[in-house]
Amino acid sequence: MALITTNIPDLKLISRGKVRDMYELDEKSVLIVTTDRMSAFDVILEDPIPGKGIILNQLTLFWMRHFESLVPHHIIEADFEKYPAILQPYKDQLIGRSVIAKKAKTLPVECVVRGYVVGSGWKSYQQTGEICGHKLPVGLVDSSKLEAPLFTPSTKAEVGEHDENISIAEAGKLLGDDMCQRVMNISLEIYKQAREYAAKRGIIIADTKFEFGLVDGELTLIDEVLTPDSSRFWPASEYCAGKSQVSFDKQYLRDWLEAQDWNKLAPAPRLPLEVAENTAKKYQEASDILTR
Repeated sequence: MALITTNIPDLKLISRGKVRDMYELDEKSVLIVTTDRMSAFDVILEDPIPGKGIILNQLTLFWMRHFESLVPHHIIEADFEKYPAILQPYKDQLIGRSVIAKKAKTLPVECVVRGYVVGSGWKSYQQTGEICGHKLPVGLVDSSKLEAPLFTPSTKAEVGEHDENISIAEAGKLLGDDMCQRVMNISLEIYKQAREYAAKRGIIIADTKFEFGLVDGELTLIDEVLTPDSSRFWPASEYCAGKSQVSFDKQYLRDWLEAQDWNKLAPAPRLPLEVAENTAKKYQEASDILTR
């Protein structure tokens, strides 16, 4: 059974994002629930992907623990059996797909790292020869591997609005130059280490995005990390530059939507059961390979 919207009346709802519902637990902590809602092109689809939230939550926990020596994360507790009594009646909504986390002041920039020229980066390169102010060599094709990963930040849009790619200089104006340099360095290092880890398991991480916040003034990794929602995962055995890649991520769903007569404004086309099930299978396969 898919979880589209949570209902926890004992707590104050702080926000409903594209995928996550957040509740206030106390002065310093929040409850974050990863639902099965699916968004594409910044539109929340009417049809969920059953079980997706559990996959995203568990994969994020795996990566946050993997990188906790590199950067602190916001997780306090992820074991439902150890949650406070007030949450115990909501087991069906919370188990496997929720965390108790530290309250953080979210930085107003999404930290995107690209290792390949794909998606909006490919479109930008075709038009300008650049991605977010990075001048790239001529002759690259769709899905070309970059000589070195690029930090290409974007703004954080409200639900229903579109994120916008910005330059590092523009990110520096939003964050301050020192903080911008810090999140850039950490983002690139996480991506580098994750890419090497995944490569040993036959997966290419083409790009990804991270979010950071401040917890008592300390830079902290928050939200989701290296999931099929926030990253492009390609099977290395089938990679071939110059075309769209087979993937273990949201791209399969995006490709289906692109083929529909849709202006990318709400409401989105209804998903056939087969498309929803195949998307769930791809997410699960990526998670299984990366965490085995």
